[in-house]
Amino acid sequence: MVVGAQSDKLLVRTKATPLATQKELSDFLAEVERRAYKQALFSVRDDHLALDVVQDAMLKLTVNYAARPVAELPLLFQRILQNTIRDFFRRQKVRALWTTPISSLFGPESDGEADPLETLEVADDSKFSEPPAQSVERSQVLALIEKALESLPARQRQAFLLRYWEELDVAAAAKIMGCSEGSVKTHCSRATRALAVMLRKQGITL
Repeated sequence: MVVGAQSDKLLVRTKATPLATQKELSDFLAEVERRAYKQALFSVRDDHLALDVVQDAMLKLTVNYAARPVAELPLLFQRILQNTIRDFFRRQKVRALWTTPISSLFGPESDGEADPLETLEVADDSKFSEPPAQSVERSQVLALIEKALESLPARQRQAFLLRYWEELDVAAAAKIMGCSEGSVKTHCSRATRALAVMLRKQGITL
């Protein structure tokens, strides 16, 4: 009777969360490939190595989790990608060297726990019809932000990319990074402050 009950529960769960088809998995990988490559490139800073990392992560997802529900794929892939990046550094025995103390980039008013993403207002659709000059300016600013991201400590960059680039909430980012939600907020806050300092040096105030 117990076995039958467990089978019934499994059947109900399977019906409620259909497993990803081969096409859905393929479409998902095609959709996330470019963003994943950007994340890897920010970390390993080499075009070919970044591509290797992404392909390795995609292979792991395909081999180990192809039969999971399609809704679970984004979070699973992010975990695999971040673990693959960490494995890369572990294999290469690379140690990140940061010459500027992070504390010197913050003002005394910083509490280190705020998450700037939570305070941003949602932009309306008007940005999609902005004048060409503003569009070019916005693209230039985004290019500078991408360049500045390369100089951030790994955990700050990771938190920033997960929250802003992948638009994950704090809880999901914390699971991927293997830390508390408070730590995610701290890393994200420090990253945005550091980026603001770097951009101000370029004459840009956000």
